[in-house]
Amino acid sequence: MADALLPPEFSDLERFAEDWCLASEPERYAKRLASTMDEMQAFYDAIFPRAEEAIVYLEKFPLDDLPDDAHRLLQLLYSLILVSFAVEIWRQPRIPDTGTSSFELMDAPVP
Repeated sequence: MADALLPPEFSDLERFAEDWCLASEPERYAKRLASTMDEMQAFYDAIFPRAEEAIVYLEKFPLDDLPDDAHRLLQLLYSLILVSFAVEIWRQPRIPDTGTSSFELMDAPVP
């Protein structure tokens, strides 16, 4: 596939790449808040079983020199992490009982 965003070994996850391969934590958080629980559950159900395999795949490369498709796979894992509590614990996109509270991540580790 010429327009593939992910490594060929993860082609089954391509349908999530365009929406969930996001460069920053604020983008991923905004995506979580804008997503329905059904959308997040579908994403989670597809990515979670492949997470360990994705990590093993990514460990073949230096973190600061990932190929573009591998970097997008890493971004997909970052999105999985961000939705995991919403899916597993809270059953809603927002953190319960926080009202209008919010926080902004000022710095994030990036490869």
